[in-house]
Amino acid sequence: MKFAKTILIPLLVFNTGLGFAQPENRQELLKNLHVPDGFKLSVFADNLPNARSLALGDEGIVFVGTGAGGHVYAVEDSDHDGVADKSYTIAKSLYMPNGVAYKDGALYVAEINRIIRYDNITQSLGKPPKPAVVYDQLPSDKHHGWKYLRFGPDGKLYTAIGAPCNICKPGKPYASLLRLNPDGSDFEIIATGIRNTLGFDWQPGTDSLFFTENGRDYLGDDLPPEELNQWSAVGEHFGYPYCHAGEMLDPKFGTEKKCKEFTAPAWKFKAHVAPLGLRFYRGGQFPAGYKNQLFVAQHGSWNRTQPDGYRIALVRFKQGKPVSEEVFIDGWLTKDDSVLGRPVDILEMPDGSLLISDDQSGVIYKVEYQGK
Repeated sequence: MKFAKTILIPLLVFNTGLGFAQPENRQELLKNLHVPDGFKLSVFADNLPNARSLALGDEGIVFVGTGAGGHVYAVEDSDHDGVADKSYTIAKSLYMPNGVAYKDGALYVAEINRIIRYDNITQSLGKPPKPAVVYDQLPSDKHHGWKYLRFGPDGKLYTAIGAPCNICKPGKPYASLLRLNPDGSDFEIIATGIRNTLGFDWQPGTDSLFFTENGRDYLGDDLPPEELNQWSAVGEHFGYPYCHAGEMLDPKFGTEKKCKEFTAPAWKFKAHVAPLGLRFYRGGQFPAGYKNQLFVAQHGSWNRTQPDGYRIALVRFKQGKPVSEEVFIDGWLTKDDSVLGRPVDILEMPDGSLLISDDQSGVIYKVEYQGK
């Protein structure tokens, strides 16, 4: 099997005293990336190893969850020039703190086995307080254990528990989408049959929850499709491990069920592109055709003969339903299959620009529309 080659780009070597790359070094990465006409792509912040999930705090503070490094960061553009000039380490040595969410002055962090909270965090970035434990009854399995974390329109915290395997029947609470109150009470599993999700958002106008799902491995280059799912009611089952993408019975467990018994995906991505973070665009900076459309970070394949993904995709909606998919940003995967970066999450800023995290390069990009 052919695997994508990895290039370690030099962004983390050339630092200022604040830990951010010099402008000329940022261009080494940016010149390889492609955006639509009228858009500008820049580096908002770098030197953030394993930068993954993003959350927006007060006064434009951006919080950054990570994976194996165990850190949580905050970055700030204090002079409002479009580039972060202050960086803070909020936490170290946590258990893969991928998920971050912010509400009412507090930063919530999802480790694999628990959710913790840092109160009044924007007033104490240089000396973070000891965190309070919100909920500590999550499984500790590392396989698909990274948690995504968001506040929903109902004020509840939403996260998910992945299956601790490639393909298995793990039982509850695994392979589920769940929510709980900000104080940790009223834990509720709202959907099952979800192999692994690391991204969800609520559709503007309907507040309908959409989430990505990564399909199982080792069924070939092109099977099964990855999923964009729409959750509608407590108790829904999205098929795993019996049926994949609403159309393909699993060779091991599929004899036990039929695909029509489960909720089919709202949209299907190519196999193994690893869709992660996603955001509906609510802002006013981009042209009108982008309003309420869905941006999806495709982290990229590790198990295809010909690598795929490594892009920001745009899923276009019509009358509330996804109807097409197109490339918005690409170039992280080069023509010779070298990988320059892997996008993870997307965050909309108050001015309507987008931030995109890249866990391979430790970078947060900024996407702006400047007109044609």
